Amino acid sequence: MPWEKSFKESVVIEQAMEVFWEKGYAATSISDITDATGIKRGSLYNAFEGKHDLFVRGLLKYGYDRRTSNLRMLETVDDPREAITMFFNSLVKATLDDPDKKGCLLFNTALEYSSHDDDVKQLVTDGIKEIVTFFEGRIRCGKELGVIPDSVDTRPTAKALVALVVGIRVLGRGAFGRTALRQVAQQAIDMIS
Repeated sequence: MPWEKSFKESVVIEQAMEVFWEKGYAATSISDITDATGIKRGSLYNAFEGKHDLFVRGLLKYGYDRRTSNLRMLETVDDPREAITMFFNSLVKATLDDPDKKGCLLFNTALEYSSHDDDVKQLVTDGIKEIVTFFEGRIRCGKELGVIPDSVDTRPTAKALVALVVGIRVLGRGAFGRTALRQVAQQAIDMIS
């Protein structure tokens, strides 16, 4: 009798992603995943290639749900400077509203970069590049519209903004409080003013 799935893959990926996000890849066991998803180990291996496959799929889902869709929405904001301001305001809010202080799955994974395989390293690199590209595009557009000074160096500023994003998400896990996080976000806005 062939094996039949009794769960939705997308739900299992979401549940596994939450475990990886909370514990990190290395600290997450298959037992943690089966406990979180409520499915048996055999069913898990029949549907997925294992822990690594679930992690990759979870990282992709996280990227699309939390990064890509948000950046696409912000690209529709008419004022590019306002789009960057909105990005940082929502980032600080998300960081402060996180009761578990989990940070960002992408940047948490980036902190463990050297311990991951090439597939995961590429996903991290691509995710960070997507954010850099967003900032570059908004800065260029802002210069064209005259809301961002021509003296702002596009690529280095975009990378510096990403560094501030990482700082907010990592230090917001407990080392920095509300005031400090808002100050970092303000520095980002000051960079493009």
